[in-house]
Amino acid sequence: MTAKRKVGILISGRGSNMQSLARAMATPNFPAEPAVVISNRPEAEGLDWAAERGIPTVTIDHKAFATRMAFEARLHQSLLDHGVDLICNAGFMRMLTGSFVDRWRDRQLNIHPSLLPAFPGLKTHERVLQQGILITGCTVHFIRTEMDAGPIIAQAAVAVLPSDTPETLGARVLKAEHKLYPLALRLVASGQATVENETVKFTLEPQEPMPLFVPASNLTTLG
Repeated sequence: MTAKRKVGILISGRGSNMQSLARAMATPNFPAEPAVVISNRPEAEGLDWAAERGIPTVTIDHKAFATRMAFEARLHQSLLDHGVDLICNAGFMRMLTGSFVDRWRDRQLNIHPSLLPAFPGLKTHERVLQQGILITGCTVHFIRTEMDAGPIIAQAAVAVLPSDTPETLGARVLKAEHKLYPLALRLVASGQATVENETVKFTLEPQEPMPLFVPASNLTTLG
């Protein structure tokens, strides 16, 4: 049996995507397991959730470091100490320097609440509504130095309703994220998704459908 890939999950808050990843990794035959949950904020609620389930947790308060490089050096070492093979950013609210990103190139995943490359950055749902977009969603991608950029692993579509507010739309997109992120991690951890020339290539059994774009009707309640 192939050894499971060890995953380090980076959070800054309640870690709802971290929870969905951890639950998925606890299911039979998932090709990865949580090695550590690391937060840059000591008050992050997700730390307690992980610790209660026996997942090692580490707090590395970015405010305690004089430079971003010093913080990242400590973060990198902690990931190595826990034998991490893959990193999943799950609501981790720190931009990482090119030095850190390059060390973990093609081994660090992120999820963003839009169909990238549309609407990178913050206040995504507000901007979607302001521009009258009819379909939005979420994207899992490999991290690059630029914000919300990098080879796309998986996307899910979520319909925008006429009655939507940023809060209601955000709630439905988050529900989609919780399904999409474990799917993307499974593809990467199993070796079925790899990067070639800055594009993700997939190796799947012929009988398997390509699970890259999940219709909104499969992920959300639209009625």
